[in-house]
Amino acid sequence: MKPEDITEQEDNKEPEGTDSQPVADNIQETEKIENNPETHSEYKVPTKTEGRITYHLSGMYQDWFLDYASYVILERAVPHINDGLKPVQRRILHSMKRLDDGRYNKVANIVGHTMQFHPHGDASIGDALVQLGQKDLLIDCQGNWGNILTGDGAAAPRYIEARLSKFALETVFNPKTTTWQLSYDGRNREPVTLPIKFPLLLAQGVEGIAVGLSSKILPHNFNELLDASIAYLNGEEFTLYPDFQTGGYVDVSKYNDGERGGSVKIRAKINKLDNKTLVISEIPYGRTTSSLIESILKANDKGKIKIKKVDDNTAQSAEILVHLAPGVSSDKTIDALYAFTDCEISISPNCCVIKDDKPHFLTVSDVLRHSTDNTLTLLRTELEIQKAEQEEALFFASLERIFIEERIYKDKEFENAKDMDEAIAHIDLRLEPFKPKLNREVTRDDILKLMEIKMGRILKFNSDKCDAIIAQIKKEIEQINHHLNNIVAYTIDWFSMLKEKYGKNYPRMTEVRSFDTIEATKVVEANEKLYINRAEGFIGTGLKKDEFVCNCSDIDDIILFYRNGTYKVVKVCDKMFIGKDILFVNVFKRNDNRTIYNVVYRDGKAGYNYIKRFAITGVTRDKEYDITKGTEGSRILYFSANPNGEAETIKVILKPKPRQKVLVFEKDFSEIVIKGRGSMGNILTKADIHKISLKQKGSSTLGGRQVWFDRDILRLNYDGRGEELGEFQSDDLILVILQNGDFYTTNFDLSNHYENDILAIEKFDANKIWTAALYDADQKYPYLKRFQLEAGSRKQNFLGDNPKSRLFILTDEAYPRIEVVFGGNDAFRGSLVVDAEEFIAVKGFKAKGKRITTYEVETINELEPSRFATSSQPSDIVEENDNEEENEDDDKSSSDIIDEITGQMNLFDK
Repeated sequence: MKPEDITEQEDNKEPEGTDSQPVADNIQETEKIENNPETHSEYKVPTKTEGRITYHLSGMYQDWFLDYASYVILERAVPHINDGLKPVQRRILHSMKRLDDGRYNKVANIVGHTMQFHPHGDASIGDALVQLGQKDLLIDCQGNWGNILTGDGAAAPRYIEARLSKFALETVFNPKTTTWQLSYDGRNREPVTLPIKFPLLLAQGVEGIAVGLSSKILPHNFNELLDASIAYLNGEEFTLYPDFQTGGYVDVSKYNDGERGGSVKIRAKINKLDNKTLVISEIPYGRTTSSLIESILKANDKGKIKIKKVDDNTAQSAEILVHLAPGVSSDKTIDALYAFTDCEISISPNCCVIKDDKPHFLTVSDVLRHSTDNTLTLLRTELEIQKAEQEEALFFASLERIFIEERIYKDKEFENAKDMDEAIAHIDLRLEPFKPKLNREVTRDDILKLMEIKMGRILKFNSDKCDAIIAQIKKEIEQINHHLNNIVAYTIDWFSMLKEKYGKNYPRMTEVRSFDTIEATKVVEANEKLYINRAEGFIGTGLKKDEFVCNCSDIDDIILFYRNGTYKVVKVCDKMFIGKDILFVNVFKRNDNRTIYNVVYRDGKAGYNYIKRFAITGVTRDKEYDITKGTEGSRILYFSANPNGEAETIKVILKPKPRQKVLVFEKDFSEIVIKGRGSMGNILTKADIHKISLKQKGSSTLGGRQVWFDRDILRLNYDGRGEELGEFQSDDLILVILQNGDFYTTNFDLSNHYENDILAIEKFDANKIWTAALYDADQKYPYLKRFQLEAGSRKQNFLGDNPKSRLFILTDEAYPRIEVVFGGNDAFRGSLVVDAEEFIAVKGFKAKGKRITTYEVETINELEPSRFATSSQPSDIVEENDNEEENEDDDKSSSDIIDEITGQMNLFDK
């Protein structure tokens, strides 16, 4: 509907008159409206046409709406690129600067003071002030300002207080470099933009919705912004990634430098407290613990995950405990939380800012460069202002010195001057010889300022002190000139100073990492049961009284094989007609090339019998496919689905015929090559088959599975990404060794989660001998031990029970050699080389080992082995004794210890 067609049905009886008559209270008012061209262009008089009142609004939409849209974009919702602030934020900071006396002010007072500049009410000011305070950068808060983790609001403005932070006072304000404008009522001045010498827009981030566009700039790390500004000034490349106060993980692979069209994925930090409890310690940006828990409970209600309860222990830091139901995998639940709850969210940034009084869509790097250039310009302007002030001070100090030392104020002509003009003329004449030494011309105002000098100051005048002041001023001017000539280096020093002074308060909170793609069908909880009614041809989760097929979820796909050789994939539902003569039903996994189907089918009613093996990795849902040649009357004679490519042996019994010698034979499916699902297969026999039965189950023909570990996402994969761990059979395990000495084994399931402090990860070999040099915190000496690790999902530690024990080196070399470098008071000693195999025998990982030395050790290094293993046979292993130590001081006399130290000293002398 067009604006000019908007009508309103008239309820009353039509007034008398013509068919098109103006509707107005009186004739004069109507004529007044019609004769006013300005009014007529914006709003045409309502007229009555065929019983309807018609309003012409085209002028209103053209002018009024455009003015409103421009105002919302420029003056309310979108930040300015120069200072990164919306108008309400700028006015709040300006008001706080006017109120600043070093003490806290009531927020209610700040809000009231800001209303002199902001015409949109106290609610919008209060909300904006709280948001600024919660960012913990520009405002020093006192009282209950709410909690960004829980979403709790701040206390009432009359109860909380605020003042400008030291950082804000140092970087945000300078009235000498500020451009001013009148406030909305003309009674006060307010800044057009604040002279902020820092990329505040990127540090705080911003979100705003205007008319027809929006702005969403994510916050970035304080120190990284300063480093990027320095890199830009040095002509170096830089890259910026978001950083959030709430922490978590962020995947920036599609960040697109913050430009619209990009996106970031943000995840909560989830750890396992134990196998039955998960801990969410950091939450995604823009979410609260309440909203996160609500999303978890909704996913549980829908059956996507299976949990027992959720506890919120959040205080100063986030802590959400997710208690799992019995029998639920913690690793799988972590993936499900990312897939079905707000533990993983996606945000699309849109870097829209006001530049040159127009909205512009830029990149984060563009904003950083503009901010850095703006900071350099502001610093140069400040230096130029300081230089002008110092030059003015130098000029007047020199002029004052001449006036006093030459005793111009004692001249008779000056004392007997008839009027001010004559006195000024005399002083100007006396100053004439000295003018070439001054740095600018002498004006009438300068002479008037000289005449205002008090006699007490003249009497106290000290020539040497004046010379020192002039010399100091000249030195400061020289330093300012140096800064101006090296303005880039000066700006770099400015950013470096900010980082050194305030950077320690703003460490990176969000860890940048790549995320693996979680397939919802693989991690969703199988909370439904699938049933089949073969007689009537129905399947579904609602057929509770019929034949049970398998557990499934409500987002799974189901694959159906029919005896005539056709198959299709359908969606899980409560009840669905799929037809009769069903051969096989199960959950279908897309892109699964390990599940192999072994089939024998007859081509047509009397054709040859074929055998084939194939995988189905992807199909179109509800579309019918055929595993036979498609001949009418074809039929499946034997079928098996093998999750790991197993190949069984079948027994084939033929129908007896005259002159047919072979009636029974066996066929091993491992002899058949796995081909595509559309392949015809191999001819099994041309004779009629009476029966096929399973002779013997077989093993996998696909061999072991190659496994890799991707340290970027701390996940296993089969796609060749990261470190190759080797080929794994079904019983093989993965050994994980952590930096703190913990170790454990896992299977090679892709859903496994691993820590980010992994020292070593590899295929577990129970016979491998490890050598560790460590500092024993109980004995306070370095020890050497050789041992084998044991399989087990529970974490164990080869460093001992004392958490202060630390590892120097860990190696799996068969014949390792180590170098001991001494430090402290023993740094003068030469390094000690130890052959580990000769030094100590292989024992259990819980044994203490053998002490290396009693001297103070700085570090221990691994050297090139003197020889390498020639066979895989392990060395002889001494029986493990958990409490045994090779070199116990408790069992030695003082003379034994002295002999040991003497022997070590003799070793060094050699």
